[in-house]
Amino acid sequence: MNFCIRLFIVSIFLLLAGCSGESGNWGWYVIDPSTKSGWINIKFLVGGFGATILVSLLAAFISIILGLIVALPSLSSSWILRSCNRIYVEFIRAIPLLPMLFWVFYGLPVILKSLGLQVEIDAFWGAVITLAVSDSAFTAEIYRAGIQSIAKGQREAAQTIGLSYFQSMRYVIFPQALRRILPPLANQFIYIVKMSAFASVIGMQELTRRANEIVVTEYRPLEIYTLLIFEYLVLVLLISFGVRWLEKKLGSNESNMN
Repeated sequence: MNFCIRLFIVSIFLLLAGCSGESGNWGWYVIDPSTKSGWINIKFLVGGFGATILVSLLAAFISIILGLIVALPSLSSSWILRSCNRIYVEFIRAIPLLPMLFWVFYGLPVILKSLGLQVEIDAFWGAVITLAVSDSAFTAEIYRAGIQSIAKGQREAAQTIGLSYFQSMRYVIFPQALRRILPPLANQFIYIVKMSAFASVIGMQELTRRANEIVVTEYRPLEIYTLLIFEYLVLVLLISFGVRWLEKKLGSNESNMN
């Protein structure tokens, strides 16, 4: 977090240096760290990092588990199970994220109440559920493609040494598939981070919501949203750096292994 704040301060100073003309069209003073009000605005905006990161991590974790559960029927020899997988994937992928968010936040509690369950869904969990379910369909397809990309001979070799189907998947197929699905899974995590901005419409205090609140009080949308873009840029760059490091550890670049 300290690294993010320092990077923001450097970026802000560069913006102020290049856009501090006397024409009156610029209002970078609202995020000028050298002034008290500007520093307060910056700290308020940066304070949204925690909520954005937490909701994204939880949604990604649930999506990875749910996506694997959804992907397994697509590998079955039963057409019924494969059909269930296809219906779920196509249905979820067809729903835009914003309507799904409204449905989960406003509609799901009503449905649960009709079933006798008094469950309140706040903005945080509404965003987590929506992002996880929406992303699970894409994650399921990533799992399916990665597992099916492993040569059939690997499965046959696992069977010849007496491994069961689940043992073959756990010790032979999935470890190899993981190296191939890691980059697209990282892309999905970046997608979740960016789509978490939609949580602002239901009142969650994440990055975009905080930016909107300052815009309402300062009336400087260009400057505030410019800083917001830098915030998401920092998050994406950090994720990309972490994924590159993890790829090297796992040896995901198979071209270097041949």
